[in-house]
Amino acid sequence: MLLQLPALARAQGGPPFLTNDPGTPGDANWEINLGSMQSFVRGASSYQVPQLDINLGLGDRIQLTYEIPYGLQTSAGEPSHSGWGNAFSGVKWRFLDQGQQGWQLSTFPQIETGVSAHAQLTAIGIAGPRYLVPLEVARTLGPLQLNAEAGYYIPGYGPKERILGLVAGRPVTSRLELDAEIYDDRTYEGSFGTASHATTLDLGGRYQLRPGVIALFLAGRSLNGIADGQPEFIGYLGVQILLSNYGRTLNNSQH
Repeated sequence: MLLQLPALARAQGGPPFLTNDPGTPGDANWEINLGSMQSFVRGASSYQVPQLDINLGLGDRIQLTYEIPYGLQTSAGEPSHSGWGNAFSGVKWRFLDQGQQGWQLSTFPQIETGVSAHAQLTAIGIAGPRYLVPLEVARTLGPLQLNAEAGYYIPGYGPKERILGLVAGRPVTSRLELDAEIYDDRTYEGSFGTASHATTLDLGGRYQLRPGVIALFLAGRSLNGIADGQPEFIGYLGVQILLSNYGRTLNNSQH
């Protein structure tokens, strides 16, 4: 098994950000993100510890993904609840690639599986399945590297949902990348289509600790506020592990 030895990747979505990007790990390469995401509202908090995000490259433009969090919900004066949340599995295909200075476009259809009735009652997860159909776009404009995503959840069960995200940033040094993100999420629930709406602004980045090991960090807050008008604060801290040509290396060692 070999650790991948790239320079720090160009600014893009994906962990620690909510917005996904058109990038893929490369043929037979693994990208494993191990993180902790937290959100805080006055009197309540939510944690995803760990948040597991495992990606495998098939060829240069395709990525297989599996993601699942272990959630913990706490509220003032009430017992805490924990359990596995909604899992996502999907396939990303970058169908247009004009290089780092040109346009890159991908689609990343995913299936979100449901959780148990108990996990739904305790706000660990929601009903499922749902099907996410998004489009990701990336482009470099002068010193800024931009990445946008728009998508819609088609429910088998559970709510309808629309997502919009934009990440902009640049490398600061050969090891440090800083980015800003704005993310808009609107969920429609019930037979009358009652909507909940959250717009989040956050700052984050990536720092290469050593070749193939990158620290991920993010902090932000809701712009429009939820939970009786109180703003929500969010954070992410984790590590990204890049493994290069793992399958090929393993096969070669057996011959």
